[in-house]
Amino acid sequence: DGAGADGAKTDGAGADGAKTDGASEAKPAEDKAVEKASQAEQFKAFVQKNGTPKEKDAISHVTKVQGADEQNDILDAADVYTDFTGGIMGSGTGPAKLIASAFADWKDSENGLVTIYDADGELLGNGQF
Repeated sequence: DGAGADGAKTDGAGADGAKTDGASEAKPAEDKAVEKASQAEQFKAFVQKNGTPKEKDAISHVTKVQGADEQNDILDAADVYTDFTGGIMGSGTGPAKLIASAFADWKDSENGLVTIYDADGELLGNGQF
C-alpha cells in the first residue's frame, strides 16, 4: 500500500512533477503565444538589419506573421499579413514580392511557400522560401 500510495513513480513524483509539469506546460504555451505574437517583430528586425532599403520600406507594412516558427522541410507554409489595401489590383503587389523575397532570406526550407495578404485578407503575392 505504501508503495502503491506512493505509486511514487506517479503520485509522489507526479505531485512534485505535476507542479513542475503544470508550470512548464503553462510556460511553453505562454512562450508559444509570445513567439507567435512576435514573429512579425522578429521578421522586421531581421529585415532592418539585413534588408535592402526597398525591403525595409515594404516590411513596415507587415502587421502579422504566422507559420514561420513551425518548419519540417516537407511542406512549410507561412502567411504574412500587411496593411495594404486593394488586393491584387492594389498598390501592395510590388511590395508583396519584396516581402516574400525578404522572408526567403530570413527563413529557409526545402519546400516552403510564403503567402502575402492585404488588410482584408486578399492575396497580394507569394514566393518560395
